[in-house]
Amino acid sequence: MHQDFHIKHFYNSNMVKPTKILMVCLGNICRSPMAEGMMQAKIEKYKLDAEVDSAGFEPFHTGDAPDFRAARVMKQHGIDISGQRSRLFRVSDFDDFDHIYVMDSGNYKDVKSVARNGVHMQKVDYILNILNPGSNEPVPDPYYGGEQGFERTYQLLDKAIELIAMKIKNGGE
Repeated sequence: MHQDFHIKHFYNSNMVKPTKILMVCLGNICRSPMAEGMMQAKIEKYKLDAEVDSAGFEPFHTGDAPDFRAARVMKQHGIDISGQRSRLFRVSDFDDFDHIYVMDSGNYKDVKSVARNGVHMQKVDYILNILNPGSNEPVPDPYYGGEQGFERTYQLLDKAIELIAMKIKNGGE
């Protein structure tokens, strides 16, 4: 197994196959690590039988920790993402994950470009579609803005991830 592949999980006592979720953005240093950290917090809070990881498509940041602004905003909300490291999306992620959530149309196109078949793409959706189905609304990339952009990203993701967690909790995956 790839050394930087570090899925975090919580198994409940029923030993059912956990729901596996992958969060995807461009560099895997802002939006997707925030989403991973938030989902991990929800997994622990609700004792969900789920696993989460994140990945990106930009190789420049491979192995890097999350952007310091993302880490700071997450810390302000009681979530530590400092131990995460960026990794590239792999074609095998289609086999390893049940749901692949992308942050914007560029991420969607990147994922689609490496999909081997239509079944793979059935696992992929824009993360904000959980709030507004079919809207394909992007989570704005806060990288080039100020810290307020990271807080806005947090607020958008928190609403969506809460709904994802509730679906898993209620057996709707």
